[in-house]
Amino acid sequence: MLGAVTTGHPTRVRTHRRVRSRTTVRVLVAVVAVGALIGTALVVVPMLRPPGPRPLFQLPVSCGETWQLSTYPGHDDYDVDLFPTEGEAWGRPVLASYAGTVTVAGVNGSLGGRNPDNPEGPRGRGGGYWVKIDHGGKWETQYLHLLEPPLVREGQRVAQGDQIGRLGSTGNSGAPHLHYEQRRGWDKVETHFDGEPSGITTDEREHIVKRTSNNCRPG
Repeated sequence: MLGAVTTGHPTRVRTHRRVRSRTTVRVLVAVVAVGALIGTALVVVPMLRPPGPRPLFQLPVSCGETWQLSTYPGHDDYDVDLFPTEGEAWGRPVLASYAGTVTVAGVNGSLGGRNPDNPEGPRGRGGGYWVKIDHGGKWETQYLHLLEPPLVREGQRVAQGDQIGRLGSTGNSGAPHLHYEQRRGWDKVETHFDGEPSGITTDEREHIVKRTSNNCRPG
């Protein structure tokens, strides 16, 4: 009885299949590598671009109000604390200094227990309830120690003058106030309001100035 008969070249077929398999793997690896390079470029290239022109930031408080801007030794360079010169501080509206996109709206550190009903309650850590806004051109503002959860959410687009929260004393805060920063790229810079520098550049000494808000709606 004859055994099974085969035709063609099975060994050669298997070899061709291995070659095609290896080629497919190499192509996939190349595609993944190219994708990774493109992804890295999309992240790195914008970071390497120089910052855009400074936006016309306004005080993050209501139009026409006069506030005290201050710093003190150990506060960190360029950081500004804002206190109203008249009226109750708790719950005052905190406004966006300029149009942009909210990148953070949550809790920095821990909240503590200071509020209008318990102003001498335990301090928390860090900035408490806070908001960060990206204004484009590598410019950013930060707003810390808000009274309660922010009134905005991450990814939300805000206009200049939109309310983003209420003034409080959450986090590491001794009294109701707004801790505020302007950042260019990775660095904090001197705050400017309505085109004028605040004069607060160092925390080597106490420094206090007063400014009136021009954060007013058009018309």
